[in-house]
Amino acid sequence: MSCIKNRRADGSMSSSIIDDLKGDQSWRIFRIISEFTEGFDELSGLCDAISIFGSARLPPEHFYYQKTVELAEMLSKEGFAVISGGGPGVMEAANKGAILHDQPSIGLNIELPMEQKPNPYQNISLNFRYFFVRKVMFVRYSIGYVCMPGGFGTLDEFFEALTLMQTHKIYPIPLVLFGTDFWSGLMDWMKAKMMEYGTISEEDLALITVTDDPQKVVDIMVAHREWKDLQRKN
Repeated sequence: MSCIKNRRADGSMSSSIIDDLKGDQSWRIFRIISEFTEGFDELSGLCDAISIFGSARLPPEHFYYQKTVELAEMLSKEGFAVISGGGPGVMEAANKGAILHDQPSIGLNIELPMEQKPNPYQNISLNFRYFFVRKVMFVRYSIGYVCMPGGFGTLDEFFEALTLMQTHKIYPIPLVLFGTDFWSGLMDWMKAKMMEYGTISEEDLALITVTDDPQKVVDIMVAHREWKDLQRKN
């Protein structure tokens, strides 16, 4: 069965239809390149940034929204820039905490049919149409990841970074899951089932830190920055 429509009775396609299809793909490539170019240009001078991920659905009165503001503020006091997905909820809290201390507060916004409304606490704001371009920006410009409680998008970013480190596609970065109540079930399952089936190793799990302590997160990121500074000098 063919998945190409607009064929002639003899099974061929008109040249105009083919040209239209080629044109659509070509323009898509140009849009992708333009997003990469804009992202690299805007963030090229950025260093020592921490990406904070989490749910767009948590309101300001939620415990983890408030903890995110606290954590982002503590990181900014230590001279870290903060990157979020630019939307509401935990993303807003991350940008809010960062901007309180006049550090770069970056929002990597994505076009979505719902939930993604840019928050007002970004002093560097980028807009993306393509998730994979946006992911490259997170990985390229972050020296650490913090995952607050979130949904599929947060899990996506978490496992993306974990896979890249496991396969040695990127240098190791701190990967912190904040909120033992939220994340302990996932960690227990990974230890019980993935380890049991042999699909991961203990070394893989060692890449992850789970905590409820904002100061521990800051200490981890500061120690990693010191290590990274040594690598830069060598």
